[in-house]
Amino acid sequence: MSDNREQNGKNRRYRDKENREKSFRDRESRESRENMETGESEEKREKHSDLITGRNAVTEALRSGRPIESLLVARSTDSSGRSFGQIIALAREMNITVKEVSPAKLEAMCGGSHQGIAALTAVHEYAAIDDIFALAESRGEAPFVILCDGIEDPHNLGAIIRTAEAAGVHGVIIPKRRAVGLTWAVGKASAGALEYMPVARVANLSACIDDLKKRGLWIYCADMDGQSWCSGDLTGAIGLVIGGEDSGVSRLVREKCDGVLSLPMMGSINSLNASVACAIVIYEITRQRSGIQAYNQGEGSR
Repeated sequence: MSDNREQNGKNRRYRDKENREKSFRDRESRESRENMETGESEEKREKHSDLITGRNAVTEALRSGRPIESLLVARSTDSSGRSFGQIIALAREMNITVKEVSPAKLEAMCGGSHQGIAALTAVHEYAAIDDIFALAESRGEAPFVILCDGIEDPHNLGAIIRTAEAAGVHGVIIPKRRAVGLTWAVGKASAGALEYMPVARVANLSACIDDLKKRGLWIYCADMDGQSWCSGDLTGAIGLVIGGEDSGVSRLVREKCDGVLSLPMMGSINSLNASVACAIVIYEITRQRSGIQAYNQGEGSR
C-alpha cells in the first residue's frame, strides 16, 4: 500500500513537471508567433526609446516643433477617432508621414499604454543644405556631400554617416519619403558620428541635385555599368549618390548625375552592401581630394 502511494506520488510529480514544461513551451511558442506577426523581436522592442505615446503627448510634441519621423496610428480605433483626425491633420500640415499599423504591432513597439497613437521622433535635429555648405567653407574646403537615394536599413544609413564623418564629408542628404530617417537605430549605428555630421532631409532628391549643381557640385552615383571608381577626376566640389538596398539608384536620379562610378565585382554575387560600397568610393574621393598618391602613381610606380 505504501509502495503504491509512493509510486502515485512520483507519477503525479512527473505529470506536474511535464505540464509545467509544456506550459513554458506553449508560452514561448505563443510569444514567438506574436513577435513574428508584429515584426518585433525582444531586442527590437527595447530600441523604441524614441517613441512618444498617447494623444496629449503626441499633440504637444507636434506643436513644439520637435523633429518627428512619422506618426503611427492603430488601424482599429475607438470612438475617439475625431481626436486622431485632428492629430493626423496637424502632422500632415507639417509634412510628417502618417502610417497605419496593427494594434498588435503598436503594442509591441510601445510596450505599454499608447491610446492607439504614437510618434517616432528623430534622435537629432536635421540640418539645412546651407549648413553643409557653411561647414565646408569654415574648413576652407570644396563641398563634399553624400546623397542617399532610398536607404531603408537604419544600420546602413548609420554606417554611411559614420564613414562620411571619418572621411571628412561635409554633409549627408536623405529624402523624406521611402527612406529611413534619423531613428534611434541610425544614431546607434553611427557610433556617435551623428553628433558631428550634418544630415539634411529634402522633399525631392532630383530637385536637390539640380540645386547642388547650380552651387558648383559635380554629382556622381555609385551604380553598375559606369566608369571605374578610381579612373576619373573626383577632386573639387562633389556629391556622391548611393542607392537603396534593393533597387539601387533610381532612374531619374541616375539621369541627373554627371557620371556613374562602378566597383569591380570578381565573385559570384553582383552587388555590395550599400554602406560598404559607399565607404569604398568615399575614401577614393578623399584620397584624391587630399592629394594622396596611390602606390602605382608618381615616383612610387614600378
